[in-house]
Amino acid sequence: MLTKTQKTNEALMARRRAAIPRGVGQSHEVFIARGDNAEVWDVEGRRYIDFAGGIAVLNTGHCRPEIVEAVKAQIDNFTHTCFQVLAYESYVELAERINALAPGNFAKKTLFLTTGAEAVENAIKIARSHTKRSAVIAFTSGYHGRTLLTLGLTGKVAPYKTGFGPFPGEIFHAQFPNAVHGVSVDDSIASVESIFKNDVEASRVAAIIVEPVQGEGGFNVAPTEFLQRLRSLCDQHGILLIADEIQTGAGRTGTWFAMEQSGVAPDMITMAKSMAGGYPISGVVGRAEVMDAPAAGGLGGTYAGSPIACAAALAVLDVFEKDNLLARSRDLGAHLMSSLKAMAAKDKRIADVRGLGAMVAIELCKGGDAHQPDADLAKALAAEATKRGLILLTCGTYGNVVRILVPLTASDAIVNEGLSIIESSLAALA
Repeated sequence: MLTKTQKTNEALMARRRAAIPRGVGQSHEVFIARGDNAEVWDVEGRRYIDFAGGIAVLNTGHCRPEIVEAVKAQIDNFTHTCFQVLAYESYVELAERINALAPGNFAKKTLFLTTGAEAVENAIKIARSHTKRSAVIAFTSGYHGRTLLTLGLTGKVAPYKTGFGPFPGEIFHAQFPNAVHGVSVDDSIASVESIFKNDVEASRVAAIIVEPVQGEGGFNVAPTEFLQRLRSLCDQHGILLIADEIQTGAGRTGTWFAMEQSGVAPDMITMAKSMAGGYPISGVVGRAEVMDAPAAGGLGGTYAGSPIACAAALAVLDVFEKDNLLARSRDLGAHLMSSLKAMAAKDKRIADVRGLGAMVAIELCKGGDAHQPDADLAKALAAEATKRGLILLTCGTYGNVVRILVPLTASDAIVNEGLSIIESSLAALA
């Protein structure tokens, strides 16, 4: 039983509402007190299985000991210099290791920043500097960040863009392929070519930016043929191809970068989220000659490539090698897919099960009709699962997709417990 001195979720939510703007949303009215791998405990001592992973940030789990120790060791030495003022070896070493991991048989260089949106903004800056062009093509249902430029690139209005316009110009949206909703690869490529005919000439397009698996858009997987044809289109017109791997990266899909599985090498890749196990860092890796386009002083940031985050990111890479987490991601993904497909076979409200590696989601619909998205069911499922001790997140253009981003380090027992809660929660909502 709680004593008067103990904190409660309800009391903390009241303080939160009074002190913090409503625009800072919250999926669950839960305040965490402690986390360990794929489990968390709230301020009232209740345990939850974490299938959200801080929105794809905790591929290595909560409080992985090697990462914690690396951060503690760095804090004892120094916490900040600004890399552009006084450099440190960890930034260089991390860049070397990322350069070696990125796909493409060409020389690469890497820039580190702080947030995913910052990485995307800098990739666009670099593309414009290199090509001397200004226009950018993105895709419907894509998500690239919350700054004004990245919101302009984002292809989903509510809640991200609502009330924040106007957005920067010379940004155009093509259709992202989605077989469930009748958008083929041919349709998508045709929509890019339509932009060249109706909106902006190809010779003024600096870059095309695409997520190999759309995150907020609903875990829509880009077909290999689509990525290959985008690469050819970019090569034909001198356009740079940027892969936004902020959510797919750091091993979530079974390879360090999802683009590796398509055989397509983008000119630049943006990354963030799980690359430092919860510490804020992002980056852009790309062709050396492209990355070198901006003049000295044109790139950087006060906190960009924090020494603490660099130490954490190096530890994350070591943990991936030590625990063979890329193979674990593939095995975990196969298990999630088969388990969720078994549920779908018995429940017509599940319109689709999809994903790549351990980046897996279910799309919910009304009456077995994939063209009638059921956002209310997705929201209710997340709420019911929370009551039963599982943290889930929704996503998708229509808010009807439930995604799974459980740490790759979670045990099979924990994963199966979480899947059982999904199944029982859906049954309770029948």
